Amino acid sequence: MQEYPVKRGLANDLTTRIVSELRNCFGVEPTQSGGMYRIRFGALKRLDVKAGAGSKTVIVDTESDMNVNDEAIIDTNKRFRKYLDAVTGFSTKERAKRAKSSIGE
Repeated sequence: MQEYPVKRGLANDLTTRIVSELRNCFGVEPTQSGGMYRIRFGALKRLDVKAGAGSKTVIVDTESDMNVNDEAIIDTNKRFRKYLDAVTGFSTKERAKRAKSSIGE
């Protein structure tokens, strides 16, 4: 399970954005259970997403499908990065930099 910070100003409509970007990036309709939104797509057996405390973070839990081809893995990873960019407001590079700085604290 990973927790990603959300850019300031994007917390207000975070739950709505979580759902709409799942539809937009993966092209599937998420199901809701226990405050988590879940999809299954490509190399992901399961992708669960929910807003963290105070909508300041996004909590993501994934389970990979190891029985898919390389093309599906590459496509799924690209869509997943695009999804995180849209939901958090931070690029992959910015998320990595923030993760490194929080570990160093």
